Amino acid sequence: MAGSGKAHLRDEADTILRVEDLTVEFPAGRGRVVHAVSGISFDIAKGETLGLVGESGCGKSTTGKAILQLPKPTGGSVRVKGTDLAALDSESMRQARTGVQMIFQDPISSLNPRRMIGDVVAEPLEVWGPHDEDEQWPIVANMLDAVGIDPDVARFKRPHEFSGGQCQRISIARALVMEPELIICDEPVSALDVSVQAQILNMLEDLKAQYGLTLVFIAHDLAVVKNISDRVAVMYLGKMCEISESDELYEHPAHPYTALLLGSIPVPDPLASIDDVVMSEGELPSPLAPPSGCRFRTRCPYADEICERVEPQMRRVNDDHFVACHHPLVPADAVGDATEVSISS
Repeated sequence: MAGSGKAHLRDEADTILRVEDLTVEFPAGRGRVVHAVSGISFDIAKGETLGLVGESGCGKSTTGKAILQLPKPTGGSVRVKGTDLAALDSESMRQARTGVQMIFQDPISSLNPRRMIGDVVAEPLEVWGPHDEDEQWPIVANMLDAVGIDPDVARFKRPHEFSGGQCQRISIARALVMEPELIICDEPVSALDVSVQAQILNMLEDLKAQYGLTLVFIAHDLAVVKNISDRVAVMYLGKMCEISESDELYEHPAHPYTALLLGSIPVPDPLASIDDVVMSEGELPSPLAPPSGCRFRTRCPYADEICERVEPQMRRVNDDHFVACHHPLVPADAVGDATEVSISS
């Protein structure tokens, strides 16, 4: 069940990124509005990796882009080291983006096909310096080498001469060249072969340790997220369902939707029995007209009258495990009281 609330937020002094009540809406003509992201909140501590997961269309990629103000959120705040990015003017936002970079989902289309790789990776330096090519190249070569690309071979080649995995490595090098503290990874391995996915994930872990990075890792594959994330946040139709430390969430999901996602992970065993119980009835609602109360209620086997009227709030399950659900999959005495109650119209 998808809801709201801030009970899961930590002290801002302990976090590098704090998102509160983030809302992103798009006009759809004839007075209609697409409710892409609806009042979600989360935070990330320095050096942490937050996995943001959910079905296609749940708003996770829009959330990642909204952190960078691409597009600018309809409402809410995005604070990086205490600075609200939504309140900055265009020039201040340009400067702030040097510390927050993004790795886009499609590695090939995110690279300019007309430019050579050396110039692609050096482009941020052309804007922010150093501007001298002799000073730029050692920085570019070091970043390419760090991601496993031979700088001397790649320097005068163009993106079409590289595989998808190599292009993703180049995209990561471009994101790192400005030495950011926070990187938004928008499904960086979804378009790659499984063997290449493992290489990219291992490389991200190594780079995180080497450069002290903080990551937002967006994906729909929970098996991938488990291996790289310290904490995992689950989204459904623009709302936050559950957030917890990675191992705790995978071992003890408290939300029916999280349990559904986990039960859908393929098991690499031809003799494994198929659990027919793991299914969700009903069609995915439209973000043009999301259901009242709990947005997951139209597909949830536990939904009742309160789910139709009252939007669930984030409640504590244990030390760092929170769920927004009226009927969580944990003992009733293990769930704390909601900090607030919101009645949906």
